[in-house]
Amino acid sequence: MTKLESAYHLYPGYRVDLIPYRRRVRVWHGDLLLADSTRATWVDETRHVPRIYLPFEDIRLELFTETDHHTICPFKGEADYWSLTAVDPPLENVLWAYRTPFEEVAGLAGQACFYDERVRVEVESRWPGDRPSDVSTNRFPFWGDARDLLGLIDVREEGPDHYVGAPYPTKRNVVEGSQMLGQAVVAASKAVPGQRVVSAHLLFPKAADFDHPLDLRLERIRVGRTFSTLGVRIEQEGTLRSVGNLLLDRGAPDVVSVTAAMPDVPGPDEALPYDMGVTGRNVRFVDGGYDMDPDRIGPPELYAWVRFEEAPDQPYLHQGLMTQFIGHMTVAGALRPVKGLSEADAHVKVSTGIMGLTIAFHDDVAVDQWMLYANPVTYAGRGLAQGEGRVYTEDGRLVASYAVQAMIRPFDRPPEAMGLDASTAM
Repeated sequence: MTKLESAYHLYPGYRVDLIPYRRRVRVWHGDLLLADSTRATWVDETRHVPRIYLPFEDIRLELFTETDHHTICPFKGEADYWSLTAVDPPLENVLWAYRTPFEEVAGLAGQACFYDERVRVEVESRWPGDRPSDVSTNRFPFWGDARDLLGLIDVREEGPDHYVGAPYPTKRNVVEGSQMLGQAVVAASKAVPGQRVVSAHLLFPKAADFDHPLDLRLERIRVGRTFSTLGVRIEQEGTLRSVGNLLLDRGAPDVVSVTAAMPDVPGPDEALPYDMGVTGRNVRFVDGGYDMDPDRIGPPELYAWVRFEEAPDQPYLHQGLMTQFIGHMTVAGALRPVKGLSEADAHVKVSTGIMGLTIAFHDDVAVDQWMLYANPVTYAGRGLAQGEGRVYTEDGRLVASYAVQAMIRPFDRPPEAMGLDASTAM
């Protein structure tokens, strides 16, 4: 028999990165638990989707039967396969492993991987404490981790008043307007140290994508000792994607103190978890209001509890991460009272998108503590929807208020007829 040899010497740029992954990973077929591990390995391979490998010891191998199926990978070696035979009908060749992997990926020895397309792979994030809301679960594959989100928000300085947001290729290739607003907040904070962004406004004349970097260029309209006003233009591939302005302030003591009362809604422990595809961020909607069921109707309002696993180093990064979430709810809230339409139909049955965002920051925020986004929709009609939201801490402190103007319109042509994937049409 010819000995297998790896092809790395033929493709020197090819990579198979094995990354220890310490979040809890569980694999299910319906209600049947197949594996449970906190010792997984995340595998990033050139031109392949990410995979999660688990130690054999953490897989219930008694539920499986080895088969005579084998495949060859020029970068990992020969794979053996197992079928899940504890269910009827069996799932053929749903688990595989490289028992004697090539030296370059020796860390795969003793581990196996499931086809996540055929079973349910869940990743658990856990916060310190024993409250029901201290655990969140995301189905793999997901968009990414909260650290990836922070990496997008934390724009890097490229030159004087020029900041760049990194690309992040993903299936739904549309950059959210609230992400760009968060990036603008961070850029302005870096450009004028010693002052804090107190309000920011952006309009979005053209959608941006995740395949290319975003260029944020600031204009110093006036930089003063107390207040500063900056303009911002966000471009991609030389085309304007967003334009707006920001107000910064050095701060001052209270002369008066007035705060809108926090709405009387259930707390995060009573709210229902919702998987938005970001590990390390816990999202829970009051009454499960963010619903993909087109036949379930409710009032045009949403209340979301949001919390991040880790606190970033700088206050302006807390502001940026908090801002990123404000664009999620106005379209869903406007569709909620309409029987036969839901958030699942955005970009599919109706053309939707955020056209304008405004946020005002009132108090300091810590994103690793629970934040309540109260988002009523005040108007929907003439192809537009208006949302007016507030962000509170769990103890009732108002930290921000915001406004969202969104588009909700029929397609002139179905997305497929325009050569667009329905999940990316805007």
